[in-house]
Amino acid sequence: MADFDLIIAGEVNLDLILYGLAENIPLDREILATNFELTLGSSSAILAHNISVLGARTAFITRVGGDELGQIAMERLAESRVDLSHVIRSATGTKTGVTILLHHGRTRRILTYPGIMFEMTCADLDLEFLSTARHFHLSSLFLQRGLHAGLPELFRTLKVRGLTISLDTNDDPEDRWNGVLEAILPYVDLLLPNEDEIRRIARRDSVEAALDALAPLVPLIAVKCGARGAIVQQGSRRFTVPGVTVEPVDTIGAGDTFNAGFLAAWLRGADPETCARAGNIAGALSTLSPGGTEALRDGILRQTFLRQHQFPVPQPEP
Repeated sequence: MADFDLIIAGEVNLDLILYGLAENIPLDREILATNFELTLGSSSAILAHNISVLGARTAFITRVGGDELGQIAMERLAESRVDLSHVIRSATGTKTGVTILLHHGRTRRILTYPGIMFEMTCADLDLEFLSTARHFHLSSLFLQRGLHAGLPELFRTLKVRGLTISLDTNDDPEDRWNGVLEAILPYVDLLLPNEDEIRRIARRDSVEAALDALAPLVPLIAVKCGARGAIVQQGSRRFTVPGVTVEPVDTIGAGDTFNAGFLAAWLRGADPETCARAGNIAGALSTLSPGGTEALRDGILRQTFLRQHQFPVPQPEP
């Protein structure tokens, strides 16, 4: 049996979230927020934390700065029992990334200082260690600039070694949606975009047209549609799995937590409909507290919510 269910390689940062801000903020004035949270951030780290909490044997590879922000991030991940044995800890004085989120109710501004986020390369990924997992996941493709040169060969080698691969591109800050993406898509078993991302990946005007274009390339696609749930494409079969109705506190990280729920079920051999239901349940849970991981850190809230909604993956003892 493999040592890990999945290994995730990606970025890590902390999220500083300010709440209660008007959408139009004047310059050169002191604006008061109603609340703030400092939480574990970044798509890759949120996924690693939350899927480990949901019971998957998880390892995470990243570069982390030699600063207090990096230390806090590593402590949060270690708390969730993520294996951090191959994290690359940079020298004192290097900076871990930080994202400042200005919360405007249903919308938000996202401001990121990447720190050393761009510095990890495929040379930092121990192939023998990666091969101890059943599955490899990559998030934030367009932020992982240092990985791009080696990714096609890495994905090809992992497939030869028997691993499955999932990808969540997240946004492309340059809005180009090309380059290494076109080279690696043929190796991807599971694509996890949201509605906007899949249209941009496929360069189509609708989700339906985008799925038509990508279905011949990727065996399984799960499109995240927020509160409406998810659209799943498997070969020629397409279906919708309704979302879970909650009163959200904060939707930050909900898509990454959908990924965690979907993958937790998929890695146990569940059918795509069950996986999407698991993703919807996990994503809804994450919205009940500020930030992308706080709801899943709350053991009582997590266990109660998952039992109430019949989460299809057996849960570890708290």
